[in-house]
Amino acid sequence: MSAFPAQPLYLVANGPLAGRVSVPGDKSISHRAIMFASLAVGESRIEGLLEGEDVLATVAAMRAMGADVARGGDGVWRVHGVGVGGLLQPQTALDMGNSGTSTRLLMGLVASHAITATFVGDASLSKRPMARVTDPLARVGASFTTAPGGRLPLTMHGACPAIPLEYVLPVASAQVKSAVLLAGLNTPGITRVIEPIPTRDHSERMLRGFGADLTVEESARGRVISIRGEAELKPQHIIVPGDPSSAAFWMVAASIVPGSDIVIANVLMNPTRTGLLTALRMMGASIDEIDRRDVGGEDVADLHVRHASLSGIEIPADLAPSMIDEYPVLFVAAAFASGRTVARGAHELRVKESDRIAAMAAALGACGVACTEHEDGLAIEGTDGDPIPGGATIATHLDHRIAMSMAVVGLHARAPVVIDDAAPIATSYPGFVAQAVLLGAEAR
Repeated sequence: MSAFPAQPLYLVANGPLAGRVSVPGDKSISHRAIMFASLAVGESRIEGLLEGEDVLATVAAMRAMGADVARGGDGVWRVHGVGVGGLLQPQTALDMGNSGTSTRLLMGLVASHAITATFVGDASLSKRPMARVTDPLARVGASFTTAPGGRLPLTMHGACPAIPLEYVLPVASAQVKSAVLLAGLNTPGITRVIEPIPTRDHSERMLRGFGADLTVEESARGRVISIRGEAELKPQHIIVPGDPSSAAFWMVAASIVPGSDIVIANVLMNPTRTGLLTALRMMGASIDEIDRRDVGGEDVADLHVRHASLSGIEIPADLAPSMIDEYPVLFVAAAFASGRTVARGAHELRVKESDRIAAMAAALGACGVACTEHEDGLAIEGTDGDPIPGGATIATHLDHRIAMSMAVVGLHARAPVVIDDAAPIATSYPGFVAQAVLLGAEAR
């Protein structure tokens, strides 16, 4: 992204936000749908796929390893897979762009195939540590050559046959869990992951849907996820629900802009992803679920959000795994609440696309919001619903969630809040600005 001119942006709300908006397909489910369909034998059909840069990096990687992945004129993606164990040697490096999910999950897939793959990424991704994935994958037999600090560029040699592993997650991470499970797909015997703190379970749900022999049990040590290797995955028809991480920006925007009244359609309501919804309701947000329904084994609902007076609270730390990507926009909601909000328990934010704790502390501080930085979160003094001062240009550090969160701040600010570069938004939400305008905002 840095090779192109920066694209400054700021949003203004000249009145209430109103209308109905659809958010992109869920990013976590989109990545997994492409990967698992690429390992099935036969044709899978995927509707509602998120067509952001991160997911397209996954598409390109699976094509490079032999899968036939194509988008039809009807917007439906059709995937002809190679079968578990059938991944081919990629002829060039796999460019992951800004996508940590693509990188970590694909490393899991490659770990139990007799191929060598090199992973490269943009400047932001190349700063992110990969040891939390390479350490367990080395135990199944994969080997790695990395840049200093265990970072990209990274070349890995898969092991076939790989060694089945029982792995206790040292930190709550759905990406690490999924990487180990995906290595287990082509590993003889049973691979087990034990997670003391539950994380998003899209891999488990979808792998079972594709026909993998996978079980989940509760134990004194936590959730035990077991997968039997050398699986045969069957093609599926997948409808991807709306991404709650994208819906989060409109939930907060409508909550803080006076008079707002919007509906966000078709939002994934998987209980491992609704932490922000829970936290906002605890703060007093008016968010109602309409027409809750089942779509492809996942709970989905439309969300009716109206402006409300928010109150500062101490956010329960046990919500962190179910809203880890939504902390930046939660900090935004806290900036407009009455009193002090303390949101901690989010150590993971330090190693995202940017150090999201430091980035949001600096961004909110530049806009006149009083906040205190902790190792695992922020304490924020809110404005009791009044506009914040604003009048700052925000360094987004090539991080799409920092860019969108601070664009939401600008909707209720006395002076413009300028995002230094809106280009990273395309990694997860290409239509973000257009949908802000649809709801009544003005983009400048």
